Amino acid sequence: MVVALNWYLVLSAVLFTIGVLGVLLRSNVIVILMSVELMLNAVNLTLVALSQSMGDPQGQVLVFFVMSVAAAEAAVGLAIVIAIFRNKLTVDINRINLFRY
Repeated sequence: MVVALNWYLVLSAVLFTIGVLGVLLRSNVIVILMSVELMLNAVNLTLVALSQSMGDPQGQVLVFFVMSVAAAEAAVGLAIVIAIFRNKLTVDINRINLFRY
C-alpha cells in the first residue's frame, strides 16, 4: 500500500495551520511553544515527503538540523518560561509585561 504525496502535504498543511492558530489565538506561553513545535514538525513532514518522492536524501538530512534547532528552542524556551513564572507567577501572555519597571 503506497500513500500518495498529496496526503502527506495535506496533513502537513493541516498541522501547520493548527500550529499557526495556536500561536495566534492562545495566551498561554506553554501552548504557544507547543504550537511552534507543531509547525516545525509540519515542515519536517513536508521535507521528508518531498525528499522521498524525489529520491534525494538532502531533505531528510535537513530534517535532522531542524530537529536539533527545535530541541534547542524547546529547552531555551522552557527555561525562559520557568524564569518568568518564578518572577510573575503566571504564564499568561496578556498578564506578563516585562517592559514595565
